[in-house]
Parts: sequence; C-alpha cells; structure tokens
Amino acid sequence: MMLQATINLPCLEILLWLPVMPREYQFPFALRHLVYFREVARRLHFRAAAEALGVAQPALSRQIAQLEDVLGVRLLHRTRRRVELTPAGKLLLERAEPILRSLQGLPRELGAMAGGAVGHLRVAFTGLAMATVLPGILREFHRQHPGIKLELNESPTSTQLTALEAGELACGFFHPDAPAPALQTHTLLREKNGVLLPAAHPFAKVKRLRLCDLADTPFVLFPRAHNPGFYDRVLAAFAAAGVTPRIAEEVWPRANGIGLVRAGVGATFMTPSEAQYLPPEVQFRPLAGPAPESRLVVGWRTVPPPDAALEAFLGVARAVGS
Repeated sequence: MMLQATINLPCLEILLWLPVMPREYQFPFALRHLVYFREVARRLHFRAAAEALGVAQPALSRQIAQLEDVLGVRLLHRTRRRVELTPAGKLLLERAEPILRSLQGLPRELGAMAGGAVGHLRVAFTGLAMATVLPGILREFHRQHPGIKLELNESPTSTQLTALEAGELACGFFHPDAPAPALQTHTLLREKNGVLLPAAHPFAKVKRLRLCDLADTPFVLFPRAHNPGFYDRVLAAFAAAGVTPRIAEEVWPRANGIGLVRAGVGATFMTPSEAQYLPPEVQFRPLAGPAPESRLVVGWRTVPPPDAALEAFLGVARAVGS
C-alpha cells in the first residue's frame, strides 16, 4: 500500500508516494502503554504505580486514558476511594502479562544463547557414526552443555551435503567424497573394513580372510548415490582382488544390511570399530589384502561462521572423536 503526498514549493510541485506499513503490523498503542497499565492493574493504585514506574502521576493517568481511547473500552473503574479492573481490563491484563514477562526475560536468554549456554542444533549422522564415535560425543556434550538441544537425524552422505549447503543442518557426520569448498571438515575415523558373515557361512570361523576367498559369496551393499566414494572403493577392492562382486541387495540404512546378513542373504563390509557388539547370528572377520577403507568426518558450513552452540559441539566432537 502506498500513501500519496504532495509537496508544494514556490515554483515546483512534487508528488511523492510513501510506503505504508501493512495493517496487520500497525498497533494503535506502544509497549509502554502495556507496561503502565500492568503496573496500575497490579497495584490498583495510581500513585503507587507512578512511584514504582518513576513517572509523574498525571503522566501515568494520561497514558492509561490514551490506551482506553485507542482500544475503545474502559479498562479501569476509578472512584475517590479505589481503582478496580473492568472485565475488559482483566482480559487485557491476562493477555499482556505473559507477553511482558517473556520480553523481560529475553535479554537474559539472548545472552545465554550468545554465550553458548543454550541453543538448538540440527545434526545429521550416518550409521557408521552412530556405531562408532557419535554416542561418546553425545554423552560428553550433554554432560557439558545440558542447555543446548540436539535434533538428530540419520541421513546418507549425499542428503547431508545437500542439507548443509542449504543451511538446513548445523553439522553432519558423513563420509567424505569430492571436496566441498563451502564446508569445513574434521576427520574422526579412517579404518580398513573387514567382512560381516552369517554365522553359518563356511568361512565364518576362519580368523583372517582375503576378499578373493569370498568370490562365490553374495554381498549386501547400499545405493551408490548415497556414498559414491565408499561404493567405488568397494568395487576397486574387488577388482584388486580379481573378483567380480555378486551383489545380492542394495539397501539403506546400514542396519538393514546387517539384518540381511543375519538372515543369511549375504555378507557386508564393516569396520572393526563397528564390530564391537554383534548378534550371535553373524561373525566379523578381518580382511587381508585389498579391502575398502571407511572415512568419517564431521562437517559444517564456514559461512556464516559457527555460532557459540555449534562451536561448543564441534569442540566436543574434536576432543572425543579424535
């Protein structure tokens, strides 16, 4: 909406179009009117309210009269002996009290947020992160920073990279592939994979295997689009071992792949760090010779710079995960 205004000069007439604030943002009273009214409503005494507010009593009376005028209702019933709230005054006090109380606490809350004492972070992770370094990071972070809430979400690497670039995540735990100039990363894990076999597999009791020993074993992998770098390292390991992989299934998340190994569908790759706690239906075995390497990083955007809450989380991740 625009407001037309005309300026007349001695030899010139100028027509101006001035922008007008939308009606939904226009209020016929100021915050001070609510502050003054609340004090009077609390004390039901104009002189006491004026002293508490540090204003003259006539000025306070004018502010209350202005508020009543713009609202079109009587808020207070005044006699020589007492001041009482009208039904409209009671309703206004009920609505204004939580607003003013919230505003009073806002500087303290903003200071706590700026100092990293409170906050909210959206953090994504892969199955490898949750199976290795992430639980320890979360435990220590909650101990050090109980006022910062974490919103956790399991996502493949490709999804995390898109979300990070869009500013939808504070940070992510993912598997690095191609360089991402807009992101900074810190390496948390680099491990050569072994193999997870069904307990009934002929090689399940063999202490150390080579990938070529499993030429006839079907494998459970994951869609390449989720983590192209690791998928290609898997294929490269098979090629180096002189084996054409038999891919039985490609599933995500990783826990589903482990479930399929338990069901006897095939084998899958796993790092030693992941293999600490396994069900009895499967067996983990290290691989000698060619084997894919898993890499895990924590990554975050460099622009805008991390806020205090994210800096606190990254500090714990670096300390615990390294």
